[in-house]
Amino acid sequence: MFQLIRSRSLFLFTLLCLSSTTYALPTDKDQPIYVAADRASIDENKGITIYTGNVEIKQGSMVLKGDQVKLYRNADGTVERILSNGKPAYFEQQPQADQAITYATGQQLDYKVATQLMIITNEARIEQAGDQFTGAKIQYDMEKAQVEAYSDNNQKQRVHMVIQPRSKSGS
Repeated sequence: MFQLIRSRSLFLFTLLCLSSTTYALPTDKDQPIYVAADRASIDENKGITIYTGNVEIKQGSMVLKGDQVKLYRNADGTVERILSNGKPAYFEQQPQADQAITYATGQQLDYKVATQLMIITNEARIEQAGDQFTGAKIQYDMEKAQVEAYSDNNQKQRVHMVIQPRSKSGS
């Protein structure tokens, strides 16, 4: 779906605005999960729950919104993957107490919980502290604080970035 032309459409950036240990707030995983939606469909045998209609999921500092959200659980009930579709789908989370909230939007957000990898497609955007990365597709590795942004095949949607100047500490 996406043509990989390294010199023109692949950009690998280490987000300067993120620390090298970009995890959610340590207390997020211990917080209850709140879900609001117009409809829910649960298939315990397959480990899939599908929420539709103005879906909003909150856990600690994490907020995820979409028109349809699918939660995939493994055999022990742990959420492995969250797939959100919307116009746009929306994600926010505070990496650390002293860092700005990270925002992500796109027509689809595919979040692999265990590996902390989010793949954002179709009008993909990530923003934190004024820094912005946009493209047709973005792979955001939260653990490594790395972003790979791609244009689309015909390069109608190119990769764009806005990087804010950093203030010097102690000046």
